[in-house]
Amino acid sequence: MFSLLWVFFPLGLALEQMHLEMLAASTPSGLQYDDEAIAVKAKGWVRHNTFAHLPWLNCFEKDTGSNESRYDVAVLGAPHDLSVTVRPGARYGPQNIRSVSNGMSFGYSVYNDRDPLRDWAKIVDCGDAPMSWVDKLVALDTLDQAHRLISQKPAANPQKSRVPRIMMLGGDHSTTLSALRSVHHHWGKVSVIHFDSHIDTWDTQGSVSEYAQVSSLLISIPPANPTCSKLDHGTFLYIAHQQGLLTDTSIHAGLRARHFFRQDVTTDQQCGFSTVTARDIDKLGIQGVIGRIRERVGDGVVYVTVDIDVLDPAFAPATGTPEPGGWSTRELLSILNGLEGLKVVGADIVEVAPVYDTISQTTVLAATEIGMGLLDLLVAAPVEQMHPVSH
Repeated sequence: MFSLLWVFFPLGLALEQMHLEMLAASTPSGLQYDDEAIAVKAKGWVRHNTFAHLPWLNCFEKDTGSNESRYDVAVLGAPHDLSVTVRPGARYGPQNIRSVSNGMSFGYSVYNDRDPLRDWAKIVDCGDAPMSWVDKLVALDTLDQAHRLISQKPAANPQKSRVPRIMMLGGDHSTTLSALRSVHHHWGKVSVIHFDSHIDTWDTQGSVSEYAQVSSLLISIPPANPTCSKLDHGTFLYIAHQQGLLTDTSIHAGLRARHFFRQDVTTDQQCGFSTVTARDIDKLGIQGVIGRIRERVGDGVVYVTVDIDVLDPAFAPATGTPEPGGWSTRELLSILNGLEGLKVVGADIVEVAPVYDTISQTTVLAATEIGMGLLDLLVAAPVEQMHPVSH
């Protein structure tokens, strides 16, 4: 064995030396390498993982007063899934959506004649909120803080909107409560357009959280706020109503999952929601669904939240609580396009759990395009006509 090494090792060194001499001979004499040009080119290869190649900005730092630190729309990741009742994995949604969105080289849409990435709004990606992966209440408190820090700065284009607006990438659906609190602080009560297969207004007493025993599993000591200990991805809209964040003109779209009790429908109505079910699209058509939604929310400020399980599992299998009989990706995107012009003050796409996706990443691809559709709404909104609440 060792005798063979003594034979081949010198031979390998000789071949390597010949290779180096050949490279030197093939290099033009006097060739000068431009280090500065290489450094500039490298910026296009080494970057933060952001949504659709948006510039990254540390939005959690204090406002410096310069326009470089300001923005009109911010993308915020909420990597959280401690509030789910079935399958976890949504904590990996934000980074996977960003990764797939990097395959998008252009933003112009043939459907609405708009490119939200190159319109009037300065859009940045703030990265993820640093949420705890072991303590639900600490995690959501951190998300509250992140929304506050991002939205409290002056906007880059104050003639369009005095404060920035946020598009959030979830995370499970409980993360939307932090967004609604932030929106309420700046804009007052808001109507929610809730794309989901579930109502998410379950009463915190006798609700999905008690059946799944989520609170008892995650919280070993009595919490300071018992209501928030019952917060999960099926109760957040009930809590938002209890906290006075919502108008009585909100709407579910794409609803189809079975409820626990008949009383859940009454509770949902008391929270200010009406419903367009998934099967209503067969009777109303896409334009009819759009009309129902626009009529319901009217001219007030609107928050749009999209649970990926509003889509049929054939189009979006990678989610925690898939329900058969949902809408197609094309139907949902068409409905979102039809909502342009509404006064959208915030939006999110949640419940994407990439571990359950197909090898072709159909769920994350759909989520990426939905994210672009939400940016369309935020850029198209006549925000100059909206005035934040004075504090």
